[in-house]
Amino acid sequence: MEINDTNLQALASYLQQTLSPDKDIRKQAEKFLESVEVNHNYSLLLLHLMDKVEVDIHIRVSAAVTFKNFIKRNWRVIEEAGNKIPVEDRSAIKQHIVGLMLKSTEQIQLQLSDAISIIGREDFPDKWPNLITEMVSKFQTGDFHIINGVLRTAHSIFKRYRHEFKSQELWTEIKFVLENFAKPFTELFVATMGLAQTHANDPAALKVIFSSISLICKIFYSLNFQDLPEHFEDNMTIWMTHFLTLLSADNKLLQTSDEEEAGLLEQVKSQICDNVALYAQKYDEEFSAHLPNFVTSTWNLLTSTGQEVKYDLLVSNAIQFLASVAERPSYKHLFEDPGTLASICEKVIVPNIQLRQADEELFEDNADEYIRRDIEGSDVDTRRRSACDLVQALSKSFEGPVIENFSKYVQGLLEEYTKNPAQNWKNKDAAIYLVTSLAAKGQTQKQGVTQTSGLVNMTEFFENQILPDLQSPNLEENPILKAGAIKYLMVFRNQLPQPALITSLPSLIHFLTSNSNVIHTYAAHCLERLFMVKNATGGPAITINDLQPFTTNLMTNLFLAMEKPGSTENEYVMKAVMRTMSLLQDNIIPMVPEILKSLTGKLLLVSKNPSKPHFNHYLFECLCVAIRTTCKKHPENVTSFEEVLFTPFTDILQADVQEFIPYVFQILSLMIELHNETVPPTYMALFAHLLTPVLWERPGNIPPLVRLLQSYIEKGAKQIESERINGLLGIFQKLIASKSNDHEGFYLLNAIIEFMPFEHLKDYVKQIFILIFQRLQSSKTTKYIKSVLIFFSLYAVKFGAPALVEMIEAIQPKMFSMVVERLYLQDLQKISGSTEKKICAVGVTKILTEAPIMLQGDYITLWPQLLQALIGLFELPEDDSVPENEHFIEVDDTPGYQTAYSQLAFAGKKSHDPLGNAVPDAKMYLVQQLDVLAKANPGKIPQMISSGVQEEAKNYLQRYLQAANINLV
Repeated sequence: MEINDTNLQALASYLQQTLSPDKDIRKQAEKFLESVEVNHNYSLLLLHLMDKVEVDIHIRVSAAVTFKNFIKRNWRVIEEAGNKIPVEDRSAIKQHIVGLMLKSTEQIQLQLSDAISIIGREDFPDKWPNLITEMVSKFQTGDFHIINGVLRTAHSIFKRYRHEFKSQELWTEIKFVLENFAKPFTELFVATMGLAQTHANDPAALKVIFSSISLICKIFYSLNFQDLPEHFEDNMTIWMTHFLTLLSADNKLLQTSDEEEAGLLEQVKSQICDNVALYAQKYDEEFSAHLPNFVTSTWNLLTSTGQEVKYDLLVSNAIQFLASVAERPSYKHLFEDPGTLASICEKVIVPNIQLRQADEELFEDNADEYIRRDIEGSDVDTRRRSACDLVQALSKSFEGPVIENFSKYVQGLLEEYTKNPAQNWKNKDAAIYLVTSLAAKGQTQKQGVTQTSGLVNMTEFFENQILPDLQSPNLEENPILKAGAIKYLMVFRNQLPQPALITSLPSLIHFLTSNSNVIHTYAAHCLERLFMVKNATGGPAITINDLQPFTTNLMTNLFLAMEKPGSTENEYVMKAVMRTMSLLQDNIIPMVPEILKSLTGKLLLVSKNPSKPHFNHYLFECLCVAIRTTCKKHPENVTSFEEVLFTPFTDILQADVQEFIPYVFQILSLMIELHNETVPPTYMALFAHLLTPVLWERPGNIPPLVRLLQSYIEKGAKQIESERINGLLGIFQKLIASKSNDHEGFYLLNAIIEFMPFEHLKDYVKQIFILIFQRLQSSKTTKYIKSVLIFFSLYAVKFGAPALVEMIEAIQPKMFSMVVERLYLQDLQKISGSTEKKICAVGVTKILTEAPIMLQGDYITLWPQLLQALIGLFELPEDDSVPENEHFIEVDDTPGYQTAYSQLAFAGKKSHDPLGNAVPDAKMYLVQQLDVLAKANPGKIPQMISSGVQEEAKNYLQRYLQAANINLV
C-alpha cells in the first residue's frame, strides 16, 4: 500500500463507515480494515491520516483508536503466528510516533500515548534505546501540552514497575531509565513547583501545571516502587519538602464546586499520601527523619477535610498512610499515648465510619457500586474500610486499649439507637459495621472469618442485635440495617452455631423478595455462602433435610429476584441458584422442567448482548447441574435437554456469540458423553463445522473444542467418515506447533489413536510421528516431552511395542535407541497424574517385554536402565522441576482482547483410563510380563537385572515379585 492521497482518502472513507449507526455498514468496514492491516504501510497510512489537520477530527480520532488497537493486537511477535508488522514499518512507526503524539490534540495524544506504552513494553529499552532521550529533550520546550504528553507516556510505560516480578532484566531496564530520566525529571518537578507559585492567581495556568504535578507524583511512585533509587535517596529532601508543601496547599482556584468529582489538588494530595506510605513501608530507615512532619500534616488534613464524596480517595489514602505507619513497630511511639489513641478514634475513625447521605443515595440508586465497594472489597477504597484498616493496624500494637476504646464506642452507639430506633438507626449501622470489620482478625473470601478479636461475643451480639433485624416482618423498613445484619451473618458464618444458621434460612429466603437490589443480592450471596459452611466433622452445616421444607419457596424467590429491575443479570442470585441445585441433588429433579424453562429464557435474553461474565458463567453451570443431576438417575432424559437446548445453542453458534461458544461446546460434550454407544445424527450434522479453521483461531475455544471432538471420537468413531481424519490431523498439527496448546493436540491425538479404526489411520501414522519429531527438534519443552511419552506409551499399549519400534525405526534407523535414551530415561520421572503414569508404566513394560529389539545389540545396555526408570516412576517422588526458561509457557499470554476459556466445574469430564480393568495394577503387570519374558529367554533376564539395575531398584522389584509369588528364572 503506497502512502498517497488516493489511499489516504480510501482509508478515511472506511474509517468514516466504522462510525456509522448502521451495524451492517460498520461491520463491513471493520472487516475490510482487518483484511488489509497485514499490508505494508497500513499502520503508516493511519499515522499520516492523523497528522492531516484538514481531515475531520472524528476520522482522525478513529484512525488513532484503530492504530492503537492494531498495535495492541500485532506488535508482540508470537512464535507460532509470525511477525504481522513488516520490520521497516516497525522502524518508521518508532521514528515518527513520539513527535506526532506530542503535537496532536489531546484525544489523539491519549491513544498514541497508549500505543507507545504497548510498543515500549516489547521494545524498550533494547530495541528502542532513544525513546527516553527523545522524550526528556521535550522537557526544555516549556510547552506544557507537550510536557504533559511526555509525562502521560512515561507514566503508562513505567507504571508496570509497580507489579512486575523482580528480575535482572527489570533491574537493568529501571537502571537505564533512572540514568537517563531521573535528573531531568527532578529538575522538571522543581521548575513546575516554581511555576505553581508564579501563576498562583491564574486558574487556566494552574490547571495545566497541576495536571503535570499529578503525573509527576504518579511517575515518582512507579520509579520508587521496586527499590529506593540512589538519585531519589540523594534528592529526598527536595522531593519531600515539595510534597509537604503540596499536602498543605489550599488554593481556592483549584477547588471544584462539584461535590462528587475530585479536583486536581485532591488528586495530587491523594497520590502524595500513596508516595509517602510507600516510603514509610519500604524505606523507613532513610525516610524516618521526614516521617513525623508527614504524620502531622496528614493528621491536619484529615481533621480539616469535609465529608463530600470528592474527598473520599484523599481521605482513604491519608488514613491508609497513617495505618501503614501505625503497624510498623519502629513508629509505635507516635501512637502509644492514650490521648492520641482516643483522639484518632474520635476525630478520624468515628467521622469516617458514619453513614453519609451520599452512601444512602448510593445504596438506593446504584446498588451494583454499593455492593462492589461493600462486600467485594473493590479497588475503590472507601472511607469506612480505610478507617477500619487503621484500627486493625493500631490493634497489632495496642490491641487492649483499642478494643476497650471501641467496645465502649459500640456500646454507646447501640444505647443511642435504643433511645430512638427510628431516628438513630445510623448509630446501630455504624456499630454493626465496626463489629463486622473489627472483630474479624483473619479472613478469606472462601472461608469467611477464620479468627476473631475479643471486641464482642459473636453469638450474643447475633442474638441480641442481628436476629431482630433479620426477623423483622417489614421487608422495606431500614434496608441498610438489614443489609448490615445479613452481612454480619455472612462474615461470621463459621463462628456462629449451626442452629443460628438454620434459624436464619426462612428470613434470608423472604429477603429475596425485597425490592431493594442490595437486600435481595446480599440474601442470595449469604445463602450461597452458608451452603458452603462445613460442620465439625467436615460435612455440610446445612443439610438437604434442613433445606427441604423451604425448597420450592427458595427456588421460586431466587428466580423472582432476577425479574426485578436492575437484577435481571444478578450474578449473586444465579450463583445461589447453582449452589442450591448442587446441594439438593436428586431433590431438585421434580423442579428441573420449570428451572430449565427459566434458565433458557435467561440464556436467550443475555445471548443478545453478553455483558456480565460471572452471571453468564453461573447460568451455564446451572444448566450443567440440571443435566448431570437428572441424567445420573435417568440417562435417557438427556434427549429432553437436547430438545430444549439445541435451539438456543444453534442460535449462539450461528450468531457467533464469542463469549458463549466455549460454554456451548462444553455442554454439548457433556450431553454426548451421556449417550450410550453412538452419537445422535443431530450432533453428527455439526461435526464438519467444528473442523473449520476460524473456530480454532480463538484461544478460548481450543480446550472445549478438543474436549468436544474427544467426545465425538469416543462415542462415535465409527460414524466419522474417513475423509474427516485429514481435518482432525490438521488441527492436531496446528495445536502441537503452539507451546501453549501442544498438550491439547495430544489429547486429540490420543483419542484418535485409542478409538478410531486403524484402517482409517494407517496412511497417516508415519506423518504423525514425523510431525512429533520435527517439533521435538525445533523446540522441546518439558510439557511437550511428557505429552510425547504418554502418546508413545499409548501407541505401544494399543498396537504393541514392536509396532512402535518399527514406526520410529522407519523414520530413521537407530532412532528408537535415541527415544529410549533421551526421552524415556531422562524424563519418565516427570510424568504426573495416576492415569498418565499407568499408561506410561504399561507402555514401558510392553517395550521391555514385547519388543525383540530390546534384547539385541546396543539395546541390551538400555534394557536394565529402562527397567530402573520404570521402577523409579513407581517409587520415586515426581520430578516436577522445570527449566528456568520454561515457566512462562503455561500462561497463554496473547495480546489484545480474546475470549478467555472458562471451564465449567459441573461439566467436568470424568477421568478416562484407556487400560480400564485390563491392567488393574501396573506393578503386577510388570512382573507377570517379566516372568513370561524370562521363561522365553532362560537365565538371561535375571542376569541383566543383576548386572544393570541399582540395588535400591532391585529391592523394590523383589517386593513386586514376592507379592505376585513369581520367581524369575
